[in-house]
Amino acid sequence: QVQLVESGGGLVQAGGSLRLSCAVSGRIFSINAMGWYRQAPGKERELVAAITSGGSTNYADSVKGRFTISRDNAKNTVYLQMNSLKPDDTAVYYCNADSTGPYSRINSWGQGTQVTVSS
Repeated sequence: QVQLVESGGGLVQAGGSLRLSCAVSGRIFSINAMGWYRQAPGKERELVAAITSGGSTNYADSVKGRFTISRDNAKNTVYLQMNSLKPDDTAVYYCNADSTGPYSRINSWGQGTQVTVSS
């Protein structure tokens, strides 16, 4: 079983910054890709940013140049630094991890953390 625990969400004014963290634990041998998704009210969940085990990244067009994803493999943790936040960034942010356990490959989600950007 794999657990993902997110932290760092909150309320911020437009133009401000937040840093999200997601720690992965459980019976895993390795973590492959990790990512952040978000879901705003009435909208579908969308990919915000992803990072491979080798450090390659990709971003949604809407956040390029403002958000940075990174990971600390020693801590099994992925981060999302969010700068120049806009009201459109308001959503529940979910961490996702693709990991390899003793028996299979596992895709897991965190519980979500609310990010609210006021204008």
